[in-house]
Parts: sequence; structure tokens; C-alpha cells
Amino acid sequence: MEFKGIHHVSAITANAAENVKFYTEVLGMRLIKKTVNQDSTSMYHLFYGDEKGNPGTELTFFEIPMAARNHNGNNSISGLSLRVPNDAALEYWKNRFNEFGVTYQDVIDQGGRKAMPFQDFEGQRFFLISDETNDGVQGGSPWKKSPVPAEFGIIGLGPVHLTVPSLNPTADTLTQVMGFREVSRYPSPAEGQPDVIVFETGEGGTGAEVHVEERNDLAPERQGRGGVHHVAFRVEDEEELHKWIARLREARIGNSGFVDRFYFKSLYFREANRILFEVATDGPGFDTDEELEHLGESLALPPFLEPQREQIEARLKPLPTNFK
Repeated sequence: MEFKGIHHVSAITANAAENVKFYTEVLGMRLIKKTVNQDSTSMYHLFYGDEKGNPGTELTFFEIPMAARNHNGNNSISGLSLRVPNDAALEYWKNRFNEFGVTYQDVIDQGGRKAMPFQDFEGQRFFLISDETNDGVQGGSPWKKSPVPAEFGIIGLGPVHLTVPSLNPTADTLTQVMGFREVSRYPSPAEGQPDVIVFETGEGGTGAEVHVEERNDLAPERQGRGGVHHVAFRVEDEEELHKWIARLREARIGNSGFVDRFYFKSLYFREANRILFEVATDGPGFDTDEELEHLGESLALPPFLEPQREQIEARLKPLPTNFK
């Protein structure tokens, strides 16, 4: 058994309306699903992705309106990456970020690839990472109605960055339980700290990597707006998902067991440094209950929540969205 790469990442916002504006109008991603947190239906769960919302392109947010700001620290998903086609695209994004007043830093070398750190309006930490030298998992297709030209558009999720107080327990979970491979190292951005370790799965490359940084000088993160809730890894189908449930049980790792999210099937567990991981199937997909052309235009609810639609909608603030 081997994961195919990163499936999605889920983060926290305190303002769904501003979130939609930033990720669709500034980053040019497609809002592929406007739904609710199935475990707490009073909050939005927003999904962004490529043209079809393909696995490996999905960036999602839970809206928690009263969330305090994230206090960055250890035991955390400390950085997310968005893939762009090549090095030249980074120059386009530098100009676009200047135009929209987005906080960013100069392009850096990150383990042999060009990357540009930036933050969203709530301090969510990202890298735009160039796919110029990528020979692993292929990216998706940018949204045709995006305000960003397709040749520069975001094509998927890149490496997920973890910060942990002790490397070995997380490395053991990744390699001995989850089947990742250690493939390289590069200098930590923090002076005097150990190298960042790169682990990959499946076909490897930008869409299948986890970068782990050991920092024993940080307090644990206090999660809030601008923080990341979990990362999910791809499996083909429900049959394979059940094999992973059995694998975790054999390793005596506590987990949620099978969870039906309607758009995909999942299981959840915490790795050795208490970071939340998910395993998710590639299907059924986001066009299960909406036509592909109209993804994200209205509130979508899975069948088991549909009887509660009136009550759910009454608790949500309408989101102003502009579909051109």
C-alpha cells in the first residue's frame, strides 16, 4: 500500500466572506464546494481547487468567526505550499502580490526548487513553489474563469511543512507506518537548527512531499485563525482505505475508523507529535451533487444533512460570490 500524494489540507479562517474574496479574486482558485463542517454545521466549510476540484488541488477552510489568531509554534502544520507551473510564474505572482498588497518575501531556494513565501490576510503561511523541475505527481488544470492567466495559475498543493519538537517519532510514523521515504535534506530557515528532512510517497515530487523541521526551542502551537487543522493523504478507493484502517490498528495507533464525508471517504489519526492526519479516497468527487459548470455556487449539503437545510441556512451568513 502506498499513498498517491497529498489529497487536501484544511485550515481555519474567522471570515468566510474575506476568505472567498482572497482565494478566488487574488489567488484565482475556484470555489469548488460551499458546504458546512459536518461535525459542527453552524460553520462553513469552503473548498478551493483546480477546474474540477481534483484530489491534490483541494485547499479547504473551516470558518470559526470568534477564532483568536494562531500562535505559531511546535507540534504543528507550520506551512502550506501551492504549486505554480514554472520559475517564471513566480515573477508574475510577485507583481500580483504587490498589486493586491499581499505580504510576501523574496524567492528562495527550497531543496533545489524556487519558492516564494507569502501570507494570506489572516497570516496563513504559504509558499508558492515552482513545478519547473517536478517529475512526480502531476498538477491539475487552472480554472478557466480565473482572473489569473492559466500559464501562471495555481495547479495544486505542494509540500506540507511540519514543525515538531522531536524528529524521530514523526519520521518513524511517516516511514514505518505510512510508507514514506526520506529523500533529501536542506538547511533550516532558522539559524542554528537541524536540516529540514524531506519525505515523499507515491510518485514523489511537489505533490507528494512532507517537509519536517525539528525545533526544540518553540512552545506548542495554539491553533486559531491562520492555522492549519489537518493534512489528508490520497488513496484510490474505499477498499484501500479499509486496508489503512487495519494497518493503523495493527500498529496500535488510535484512529477514527471509517468516516463518510460523501465527497470522499476518510479516516483520521494523530501522528506521534500529535499532528492530525487524514486518509481520504479520490472519489466520488465534488460533482456528485452539483454540475461541474456550477460547482460552489450554492450551499451544498450531503444527503444526511439535507433534512436540516432550513435550520442550517438560518445560522449561516450568505456569502457574496461573483461567478463570471
